[in-house]
Amino acid sequence: MSATGPVLLIDDERAIRLAGAQTLELAGFAVETRDSAEQGLALLSADWPGMVISDVRLPGMDGLALLKRLRDIDPDLPVVLITGHGDIAMAVQAMKDGAFHFIEKPWPADHLIEVVRRALETRRLVLENRALRAQLAGAGSIIGRSPAIERMRQTIAAIADTDADVLVLGETGCGKELVARALHDQGGRRGQPFVALNCGALPETLVESELFGHEAGAFTGAVKRRVGRIEYADRGTLFLDEIESMPPALQVKMLRVLQERQVEPLGANRSVAVNVRVVAATKVDLQAAAAEGRFREDLYYRLNVVLLRIPPLRQRPEDIPLLFQHFVMEAVRRYRREPPPFTPALAARLAGHPWPGNVRELRAVAERLVLGLDDGLGEQEPAGGDAPRLTLPEQVDRFEKSVIEAELAARRGNVKATLEALGLPRKTFYDKLRRYGLSRGDFLE
Repeated sequence: MSATGPVLLIDDERAIRLAGAQTLELAGFAVETRDSAEQGLALLSADWPGMVISDVRLPGMDGLALLKRLRDIDPDLPVVLITGHGDIAMAVQAMKDGAFHFIEKPWPADHLIEVVRRALETRRLVLENRALRAQLAGAGSIIGRSPAIERMRQTIAAIADTDADVLVLGETGCGKELVARALHDQGGRRGQPFVALNCGALPETLVESELFGHEAGAFTGAVKRRVGRIEYADRGTLFLDEIESMPPALQVKMLRVLQERQVEPLGANRSVAVNVRVVAATKVDLQAAAAEGRFREDLYYRLNVVLLRIPPLRQRPEDIPLLFQHFVMEAVRRYRREPPPFTPALAARLAGHPWPGNVRELRAVAERLVLGLDDGLGEQEPAGGDAPRLTLPEQVDRFEKSVIEAELAARRGNVKATLEALGLPRKTFYDKLRRYGLSRGDFLE
């Protein structure tokens, strides 16, 4: 049995505590018991690796008040409530308030064990996801271990504290705004406005007013002065997505903003100085567009101080397991559902899909699976008795194996770099290699 952390059982009745602890310990779980919510709270923190089972009716702080306190400490901590027959309505409300599950007295032993197993596996995935995000915190939310993503993170770290304008090139759905936010959050402009505008999402007649603002009376319907997004982004970052869609007349005005760092609102006879960093994004080759006369060449060269290329997901398959895990846990928290089973068939479909929608499509697949819907990737799991269904620990093991394989592949078998990336002790790492039948030699070039 795979158990990831301890179980804290809180009940003021000694017999309930002993019976529950005995059931769980015989099933292989480590159990701590307390007779009050106050005593239980003294054990808990945001990095508690286990889960909590608490009676609803307790002297002093009751189970519902405890749930609220625990939600403040860590909203992802699984809390299972024990209820009597008359407490069902209360327990249903607690589920809406974030409880993981409730168990009615007297409970069948196998039901208690299954609920605890699911709660602990969910907790394990949550903590692994947090560790992953902590490892990548230096690059905001940019997740991936492929060489291309590593190089991009290094470039972002090198230029984030400068005021250099940046051009981000990548297909639709690959995370261009995420890169822009990483540049903003890592640099000296963090804490100042991050202002985004999709140049292709607004009619041409509105783009100019949105960007540059206008004075009262500048045009019909302009009843008062409006600050444009360029001025609003003063001291911060202006992110212009789909810059290739900017009308030609506005490209001239935008070039002046980049050269002089001044903006002139519509209807004004004055210029306003702005201290703004511009990050522009495009899905097309702007140099080719400029050569064909579809984009101003001078604006292209002014924007292209630093060029960041985001490779499409199909070119970095080693990033798929990490991104999938991240999106699954985001959806688990959002929808208050359990992680879906990660079966070999699902892993194969994820690896074999061409991902035309890139990271955005992968996020949608993860959310559909968490909601219990068809993943939309083609051939589905065998139905009925065609194949045995994996247990939850087996599913988690499959996923863990795929993450380790991806890390070893990305690091070309370099054990030290893989240990740093995974945050694992050396002994644990080699234990897992033996467990999953892996050899670092298979990843050496």
